[in-house]
Amino acid sequence: MADKTKKFEDNIAGRFYVDKECIACDACILAAPDHFKMHDEDGHAFVIKQPEGEAEEAQCKEAMEGCPVEAIGNDGEKP
Repeated sequence: MADKTKKFEDNIAGRFYVDKECIACDACILAAPDHFKMHDEDGHAFVIKQPEGEAEEAQCKEAMEGCPVEAIGNDGEKP
């Protein structure tokens, strides 16, 4: 389970975030490419856009459920 106290600072503010358990597998980027990005230097994913609407919310939840190390959380701070 993701830990918001260990989330990367690269994450945009909001409910969804990626924490330091990320193994850079690209699963979240494949599920929700408009919302997740891979850090070029450090090799971890982070949230670049919080979901707006049900379709985007579903994509982010799919990314969270598909994360093999449970590094994506949805209990972050509201914008």
